[in-house]
Amino acid sequence: MRIEIPDQKKLVFECRIPVRWGDMDAMRHLNNAAYFRYMETARIDWFQTLGCVPATSAEGPVIANAFCNFYRQFEYPDEVLLKMYVSDARRTTFESWVTMESVAEPGVIRAAGGATTIWVNFAAQKAVDLPEGLRILIGN
Repeated sequence: MRIEIPDQKKLVFECRIPVRWGDMDAMRHLNNAAYFRYMETARIDWFQTLGCVPATSAEGPVIANAFCNFYRQFEYPDEVLLKMYVSDARRTTFESWVTMESVAEPGVIRAAGGATTIWVNFAAQKAVDLPEGLRILIGN
C-alpha cells in the first residue's frame, strides 16, 4: 500500500547524508532500513535546531508510526538530499514527511516517507499537549 505525501505541508528542514558502503544490502543498493535511519536523522537534526533534545526526565517526541515508499534505489557512492516537511498539528500529535533525492539528480524523488509524532511526558508515559511554539511553527 502506498501512502501519498500531502500537498499541504510546510518545508522545515533540509540535510544531506552520504550513502555509506555499509548501508547497502546484498543486492548492492541502499538497505530498506537505512531509509528509516535517514528519516530519523533528519527529524532529530530538525528537533535540535529547535532546541528540543529529548530527555527521559522531560517531555518530547515519540514516533507512533512510520512508513516509506520506495521509487528508485540509491547505490554507493551517493549523497541523499532529505527535505523534511510538517503538517496537521493536533493537540498532542503532528505529521512529518520526508522526500529523498540524489544530490546528483536533483528534483527526482527516489523515496518518500513520513511519521506521526506524538508528544509525551516520558516519566508518566502519557501524551501531553504539543508545546505552543511547535504548534505555531507547524500550523494546520
